[in-house]
Amino acid sequence: MSHNTFGHLFRVTTWGESHGPAIGCVIDGTPPGIELTEADIQPWLDKRKPGTSRFVTQRRESDEVRIMSGVFEGRTTGTPIALEIANIDARSKDYDDIKDKYRPGHADFTYRAKYGNRDYRGSGRASARETASRVAAGAVARKVLGRAISIRGSLVQIGADQIDRSKWDDATIGQNDFWCPDADAAVRWENLLDTLRKSGSSVGAIIEVTASGVPAGWGAPIYAKLDTDLAAAMMSINAVKGVEIGAGFAAAALTGEENADEMRAGQGNDGPEFTSNHAGGILGGISSGQDVVVRFAVKPTSSILTPRQTVTIDGENTDVLTKGRHDPCVGIRGVPVGEAMMACTLADHMLRHRGQTG
Repeated sequence: MSHNTFGHLFRVTTWGESHGPAIGCVIDGTPPGIELTEADIQPWLDKRKPGTSRFVTQRRESDEVRIMSGVFEGRTTGTPIALEIANIDARSKDYDDIKDKYRPGHADFTYRAKYGNRDYRGSGRASARETASRVAAGAVARKVLGRAISIRGSLVQIGADQIDRSKWDDATIGQNDFWCPDADAAVRWENLLDTLRKSGSSVGAIIEVTASGVPAGWGAPIYAKLDTDLAAAMMSINAVKGVEIGAGFAAAALTGEENADEMRAGQGNDGPEFTSNHAGGILGGISSGQDVVVRFAVKPTSSILTPRQTVTIDGENTDVLTKGRHDPCVGIRGVPVGEAMMACTLADHMLRHRGQTG
């Protein structure tokens, strides 16, 4: 299997399967001399790990990370950083009943069509368990970016229920189980997810990730657009079916006058000030100095208890339901994954910009 690496100068290769002994990543391109310990990585993994509330899978993984290489006396050496996360609570027997069936909405059929076999235990390499490695890499990317750039993700919609943006409160995001900036919406979502969880069903979500402090000039106008790489990064996350930058699809309903982010003279050498940010902080593929804003849509978790029609690997009609421990809304744990992919993409573009312009 190829294509397990993303990035150009800040390069991340992930490895491992959902029910193997461990998962992890190798990060190449981290500059030397950056302070880094497991304690810098663990808090971000704790945001993503399963079993943190009744609204996510109850698989019990500590997700404790080990730095295997690339760090000496608490600082990066400039060599590849290898990170390992053990799998300690896999229950492969939960998947025995579906090993010869293709689950609708999953990669079972397409994986077998491409490779001739598949690891049916929790989807193997296709499992969202792989995203823990990305979150670990994102923690390293944040260290590369430094404190001047902050990255914040939140859930802005579950199912058809959107937040009220007039009630947005950053302080609320870390005070509920949904990373939701609208306290009232979080209460509604609790009731919705309780009902879905008890019925064994699922629902989709929309996640918004914002990066503040990104300077103007990162990216390139043709084949290395910052928004191109961000869109690819978010689309590579499991279950993501759509990505938008700034106003995104809503820009199609605006006039040119409404969509134009007008500029006025700024203070000192900080560049112009913008009166709006429909562009999501990126103009012509290059960062403008405004907040970089990305949203992505996550489909409902395909592992549900309601029987669905399918076929077996031998081509026979049958029904399938998926037992085990699954997220009623995978978008909840998608928030720290989206933050990580934003961090990795920005770190890569920071190094590429520095390499070209000095």
